[in-house]
Amino acid sequence: MQLNYKEFGQGQPIIILHGLFGMLDNWQTIAKKLAEDYSVYILDQRNHGRSPHADEHDYTCMAEDLRIFMEDHWIYKAHIMGHSMGGKTAMQFALDFPDMVDKLIVVDISPKAYPGGHHQIFEALLSLDLNKIKNRKQADAHLAKTISDPAIRLFLMKNLTRDKKGGYKLKMNLPVIFKHYKDILAPIDSTGTFDGPALFIRGGNSKHMEDGDEVLIKKMFPAAVIKTVKGAGHWVHAEAPAELLSLVKNFLR
Repeated sequence: MQLNYKEFGQGQPIIILHGLFGMLDNWQTIAKKLAEDYSVYILDQRNHGRSPHADEHDYTCMAEDLRIFMEDHWIYKAHIMGHSMGGKTAMQFALDFPDMVDKLIVVDISPKAYPGGHHQIFEALLSLDLNKIKNRKQADAHLAKTISDPAIRLFLMKNLTRDKKGGYKLKMNLPVIFKHYKDILAPIDSTGTFDGPALFIRGGNSKHMEDGDEVLIKKMFPAAVIKTVKGAGHWVHAEAPAELLSLVKNFLR
């Protein structure tokens, strides 16, 4: 599994992992800002973006993908940052390979199990007839029947790309992601701890991290510090980039 990636800057390495339905470009603006002081790698996780498709999709596999990526690029220790699904991958990696993590940053996700909430998105994407769509406007009109938020539709349509055979195709491996949705919602599986520095950033308006999560976070990441970005939802990096950057830079210093 050779993950697709982009690299910016020079210095101590930072690796950033996107969330469900996302891709490395979601974090490019943040990466370029951090690249003023660090070597920043943004990755497409398996079954997303331009990374290879695979039949398996769980956090053990994705943590192993990251280990292979680091070793292939002669990176033996790095700061690891992840958002949502990428945050869970980052947590699993820190627990499985603690010696390879300098500092851990998790954005708006906990190590717990989640009940779901993406069923409308799956319904909309799975019913999209990619062979008949002539342009993105038609795709947006179809998604709007199920998804009212234009920002979410725009985010999802970044996955659309022209098919050489005609029509469109999705960059992500939607059937496998749908098949393994329960694995994406599952809790982090580990009996160990990561004792290194860890920063958990939550969006003040997001429901993905709750006050009661701190007990579980501290159990697995004893040195964890939890910070809240007021006014931000789940996509903290898009809604409050300056505040997130300030927290991250101060933590890394």
